[in-house]
Amino acid sequence: MLTMNRRAAFRSLMGFAAASPLFAQNPPEDDVMGPVNIHEFEAVARRKLHKMAYDFIAGGVEDELTLRANREAYKHWYLVPRVMTDVSEVDTSLELFGARVPSPILVAPTGGKNLVLPNAEAVVAKACAKTNTLFCTGSGAERAVDEATANIHWWSNTIGQANKKDAQGYARRIEDRGAKAITVTVDNQYQSNRDRNNRNRFDYGYMATGVPAGGEKPKPRNPALAAHWQPHTPNLTWDYIDWLRSASSLPVILKGILSPEDAETAVKHGASGIIVSNHGGRQLDGVIATIDALPDVVDAVGGKVPVLMDGGLRRGSDILKALALGAKAVLVGRPPLWGLGAFGQPGTERVLWMLGAELKLSMALAGKASLAQIDRKLVRRIG
Repeated sequence: MLTMNRRAAFRSLMGFAAASPLFAQNPPEDDVMGPVNIHEFEAVARRKLHKMAYDFIAGGVEDELTLRANREAYKHWYLVPRVMTDVSEVDTSLELFGARVPSPILVAPTGGKNLVLPNAEAVVAKACAKTNTLFCTGSGAERAVDEATANIHWWSNTIGQANKKDAQGYARRIEDRGAKAITVTVDNQYQSNRDRNNRNRFDYGYMATGVPAGGEKPKPRNPALAAHWQPHTPNLTWDYIDWLRSASSLPVILKGILSPEDAETAVKHGASGIIVSNHGGRQLDGVIATIDALPDVVDAVGGKVPVLMDGGLRRGSDILKALALGAKAVLVGRPPLWGLGAFGQPGTERVLWMLGAELKLSMALAGKASLAQIDRKLVRRIG
């Protein structure tokens, strides 16, 4: 519980933001909300979560070079703001795959939510509905939307199906359930080698059941097992796009593109959009940071389809840099989970509101009253 002084200070800070004409939506009210940024939410979540759960969410693959690069890369991109422009109102709404959405901030598909709390996919869906945030489900978790609310704009994520019949069945099923797009995670051919999970003897069954409770001991597990060739969808090829498109009218968005050549190929094969992503530094270590990969992918696509991005986003200014480099929208994965781990659904709501508020304020201070005014002249790479 916050002390009275801390609570008053926090309400004062949030009240200032809510009172500004920039922020039409007030922050979620909850007296236990002490953190004032995403980093502090992570610190609270780390204290509360089982070590096995925290390490699964926070960790990357092997030496975690890419995990760190995703954050460090933002430090090399600097904003060059404009002044003397009217920013008394800031509009973050945009058209995205035929739908009008209020913000370019989307919730990314993330596995392991049940490590935080039971039925967590539905809890996050409810937080998205409450904050009017577009929600992309984790793989196979579409039922969470049914449990949460009918009033939600959502996409379904998949790592693929092994054959055309199953792929078409999946596409028809999720379109019937009300999904507005399909995202395909294309960089998950095999289970990666994650040292933190190996050290903790992590069993992937915990992703469904949650981590061991109380004094229950973890299941014995050979740490080398996770490094073996455990296949997910190693046979996924460009034909998969055709399989989905032949069974559904939904946009097919490929998540996990880093190469400009792959981006060009995706467009040629009918992909409706691209998400520049390295799986949060959790698949192949040593790959390029997403903010650095973004400009070349945007150039390769040449405006034919929207390009989105995820990876390392922790501040509204990070999001502004991504938008300036050509991202149509961004997806956040770990931040909503830090809110969830810290304070449950209200924490996730707070995190989503906070990122939106920071983006609006960053846009205003950069002299940009709408997303359409943001371009590459706003950023410069140094170092």
